[in-house]
Amino acid sequence: MDKLSNMSVYIKVVEMGSFTAVANHLDSTVGNVSRAVSALENVLDTRLLQRSTRRLSVTDAGRRFYERCVKILADLESAEAEASNAALQPRGTLRVHCVPGLARQLVTGAVLEYRQAFPEVTVDLMLSQRMPNLLEDQLDVSILIARTLPDSAYVSQKIGVSHCVLVASPEYLARHGAPKTPEQLCDHQCLLLGTVDYVRDEWQLKSKAGDATFIPSGPSFSVNDMDAMAVAIREGAGIGLLAGFTAIDDLRTGRLVRVLPDYHTYERNVYAVYTSRQFVDAKITRFIDTLKARVGAQLASTAQALID
Repeated sequence: MDKLSNMSVYIKVVEMGSFTAVANHLDSTVGNVSRAVSALENVLDTRLLQRSTRRLSVTDAGRRFYERCVKILADLESAEAEASNAALQPRGTLRVHCVPGLARQLVTGAVLEYRQAFPEVTVDLMLSQRMPNLLEDQLDVSILIARTLPDSAYVSQKIGVSHCVLVASPEYLARHGAPKTPEQLCDHQCLLLGTVDYVRDEWQLKSKAGDATFIPSGPSFSVNDMDAMAVAIREGAGIGLLAGFTAIDDLRTGRLVRVLPDYHTYERNVYAVYTSRQFVDAKITRFIDTLKARVGAQLASTAQALID
């Protein structure tokens, strides 16, 4: 940093033509100005200025160095302004990870809304069940569903809450009847969902009347993707768990029917996870604001319709 300071002083000396004038301008001393120029000359092993009692003159090497210094400091100021502005104005590329079902149902719409508000940001959305390493994978934000997050150096913000409900197609229930209690699920084809936060072989159900744990036996179908599960249930393959945000539209149109409507799974939190609490780019903070406003409201509306 001393070298950059000395370069700045040297530019002023060339432009003002006087150590005294520069010292007055910088509220410094002639000695300090002279030492700054001498330090550069010592590092470069080159005479930059010819000094006399009456005037200063710039050598050929000094003129070339002056032109380079002007460009270097201008580039530095531009870089500082650009970096500082990143905290104020969203721009650049935002790389986002999201679990697939949530991305397809809710987050993609939030991304499009965000892009309309901030067209200078390009969004790269990656879908995966597993939580990535944000630093190694060069990701800005990860959107996850979890009961709790593992300890890490990451920062998280809660976007909302999600639940799963038991559903089946009307055709399946017409053929096999609807169970009245969790125990009667044993008489049905139960389709198993195995994602990162859902235990594949166990349904932990909650209701105002009490909790119940059901362990399906001999499932005819299991899958690790929420949307694939929705297809199987709509086709009449059996009873399965679906996230409320995946099931809500089909429940409203009658393509799916709640099974044991008083029961649902324990709540899972939807989190936005990022790497640092300090100096967070505006593209990240504004995106999380959009998630809270849009996805958070959609999750709350779904919970009110299905759970409350």
